[in-house]
Amino acid sequence: MRILQMADIIRYRTMTTEELRSTFLLEELFRVGALDLIYVDLDRTVIGSAVPAREKLVLPTADPLKAAYFTERRELGILNIGAPGVVTVNGSRFALGNLDALYVGRGNEHVSFESEDAVTPAEFYLLSYPAHAVYPTSVIRSATQERVKLGTPESANQREITKLVYLDGVQSCQLVMGFTQLASGSVWNTMPAHTHMRRSEVYLYFNLPAQERVVHLMGPAHETRHLMIANKQVVISPGWSIHAGVGTANYTFCWGMGGENQVYDDMDKLATAELW
Repeated sequence: MRILQMADIIRYRTMTTEELRSTFLLEELFRVGALDLIYVDLDRTVIGSAVPAREKLVLPTADPLKAAYFTERRELGILNIGAPGVVTVNGSRFALGNLDALYVGRGNEHVSFESEDAVTPAEFYLLSYPAHAVYPTSVIRSATQERVKLGTPESANQREITKLVYLDGVQSCQLVMGFTQLASGSVWNTMPAHTHMRRSEVYLYFNLPAQERVVHLMGPAHETRHLMIANKQVVISPGWSIHAGVGTANYTFCWGMGGENQVYDDMDKLATAELW
């Protein structure tokens, strides 16, 4: 497990593009046959991926956690962005299709991942936060979840939001998680932009053609910078930073949050004209 230390708003002002990318962007996830984990000191987030091929992958503990097993003091959200697969939690098997999710509560010692077909593997995205309470492990079928439609074709931001783990749905200690799909011809997300000091946020961009990119905007309203992001890359957004973007083609992104509260609409909104 690699440890990633965040920069604060002061250091951010003088960072080079390479320094911004190495601090806020994760480029090495979703390796076939591998389980990768990154520990981020911001809200003690763990971000990872599991792409099982012929052999199942077992979720390990790691020395930075100082725990007997991964979820001894943590909860875990899992989203499958690939082909069908199975997550096994303490002997119970949960089949996950594309865009299905699983919430794994604190105290589940054995977690493993398998693909139904090694040639077209499942691709499990992992997002974990510390948990001080226990909530039941729950499978979440994205097709049955309520969807929220936002945006317009005129502003190129027509999109559909699917909430997976949230205050009025599958319960968790602090994890909030879902995904947003942009309509054909729409490329802008999360505009008008916002911040929320109560929660940090993590974006996984996926379903983006290999040669296309998302221009992800970050930073305070009057000191914005950008990151060029490819398919299946993850950007980390501290509470002081906006998190918005525009793609050269439409795409999907998974948003996940942890922090002080779970209120989805807790946002400090910014008018587009306020951004510099």
